[in-house]
Amino acid sequence: MNRVLVFGGFGFLGSYLVQELISRNYIVFVADLSTNESLKHEVTFIQCDISSKENVIRIFNQYEFDIVYNLAGFANLDDAVQNPLKTMELNVISNIYILDACLSHGVKKFIYASSAYAVSNKGSFYGISKLASEKIIEEYSRKLGLSFVILRYGSVYAEKDYNNNYIYKLVKDAVVSGKIEHKGDGEEIREYIHASDAAKLSVDVLESEEFNNIHVILTGNERLKRIELFNMINEILDNKVEVICKNEGYNNHYRFTPYAFDASVSKKLIANPHIDMGQGLLECVRAVYYNEYGRTENL
Repeated sequence: MNRVLVFGGFGFLGSYLVQELISRNYIVFVADLSTNESLKHEVTFIQCDISSKENVIRIFNQYEFDIVYNLAGFANLDDAVQNPLKTMELNVISNIYILDACLSHGVKKFIYASSAYAVSNKGSFYGISKLASEKIIEEYSRKLGLSFVILRYGSVYAEKDYNNNYIYKLVKDAVVSGKIEHKGDGEEIREYIHASDAAKLSVDVLESEEFNNIHVILTGNERLKRIELFNMINEILDNKVEVICKNEGYNNHYRFTPYAFDASVSKKLIANPHIDMGQGLLECVRAVYYNEYGRTENL
């Protein structure tokens, strides 16, 4: 059985990825800042700050791995905009520490969690950091022979409360305050994918030679305007939510497509079957009611 190390494996998407790897009988190691109570007994947990080169080297000296995923670092665009230096340290320099350790310890394949913002002129420091890391990984492959897959994730959501889970926070605001406030005009388009579907696809690319040394776009089947998403949430909540689109500008986010220049060609991978958007939103609503009020609603 392959031994898989997941940096950031107890984060939002990481926790779904780890669950998927476990279900497929991989031996899973998780390197993260803090543990996850629901998963810690099924994996080997190693506390690690990826900005410390010594922390990263210690892990590879202690254990052997066949596959390494890197999902760690800044995943929230707005946080990254406020912290440009920290963004580059975590998303670029720390990734190089991991790449070097993979090379020196004979890792077979490196899988990197990038973003659609890597190919956009939006996304500010976050998008820049992801594109820089993509280019560095490509060069490690060309010059040093490290096999890779780069995963460009679209708009991932689920029913778990994480800082970078936009839809959960949106639903929580709708339930608790009775309002959805949006800085844009609501016409922005996204292709949402449930985290469990994204996790399945993230392991599928590992198990097929078809995806060696390429970029893969992981998005959902459902292409929605923001206002359509808001209206779906409102309807689930019996039309009791006030939806406010401020139209103040959405400067760091793309409106209709992230693609703004000639970047590396990607294959697009879509989950089939997949979790329906309406069902996914319903699970978010139920989770918010349970987390906030200790009860589930008959929705």
